[in-house]
Amino acid sequence: MTRRDFLRLSAGTAALATAFPGMADSPAQARIPSTGEPLARVGLGTWRTFDVGADAGRRARLADVLRALVAGGGSVVDTSPMYGTSPAVLGDLVAETGLRDRLFLATKVWISGDARGREQMDEQFRLLRTERVELMQVHNLVDWTTQLATLRRWKEEGRIRHVGITHYQRGALPDVLRVVRAERLDFVQYPLSLEEPAAAGELVKLCAERGAAFIANRPFGEGGALSRVRGIPLPPWAAELGIRSWAQFLLKWILAHPEVTCTIPGTGNPAHMTENLAAAHGAPLDPAGRDRLAAHWRGL
Repeated sequence: MTRRDFLRLSAGTAALATAFPGMADSPAQARIPSTGEPLARVGLGTWRTFDVGADAGRRARLADVLRALVAGGGSVVDTSPMYGTSPAVLGDLVAETGLRDRLFLATKVWISGDARGREQMDEQFRLLRTERVELMQVHNLVDWTTQLATLRRWKEEGRIRHVGITHYQRGALPDVLRVVRAERLDFVQYPLSLEEPAAAGELVKLCAERGAAFIANRPFGEGGALSRVRGIPLPPWAAELGIRSWAQFLLKWILAHPEVTCTIPGTGNPAHMTENLAAAHGAPLDPAGRDRLAAHWRGL
């Protein structure tokens, strides 16, 4: 992305911010239930997209993605030790761009055993070049009782701001529900999309009842949803709902669930980052609008 392109994108997102003033009260913001803190409803996932190693050209483009995220009012960036070089690349780019204080960094522990869990989390801090993260999550519920105990100690010590759990497999929903019923958590992360809508039922409602923020991962179904509609025009009525792309169509449906705190689409394209952020602006869809999107998607 050229400097001219970035300034154009920044001007566009600044206009959106002017149209929706008041960080905590904007449609683009939610509140973290456990603390009441505002959080942008569209963030950034780093699976695959940030796993670029030492490729200087791709790193430069990803730095522009981070700049576009912040310019558009976003902050959440989610990574994991299972994402290859993504944590290291993210840490380098955050340091390079000087955006650390503007970001809500989320990462994970994905290993069994108390000592090994602490070692892996220490390594995440090192790779991310930070002494504190906003969110640490037990990835895929691996040894979750052991790791949650450590996370809570570290939260008390100030190394972690929020504690959570994650999963990405459809068949894990009963296990996730069981943990959410049993534990007090700040965040729960699970797939939610028009391709994988199961969490829109009991899970998001349970999270709201239990005071846990919900992060919707895989909003594009690992990219399969966007591939499915490539070359297919949007329905004419989509513009009436503020939808200008299929990515926004998919994100608007997710954000129409009031229990969803944030969704984390991945992208390596700064323009797509700005487009994704715009999905959170404008009046939220009511249940009828949400159902209209779902019905159209089922008919494709």
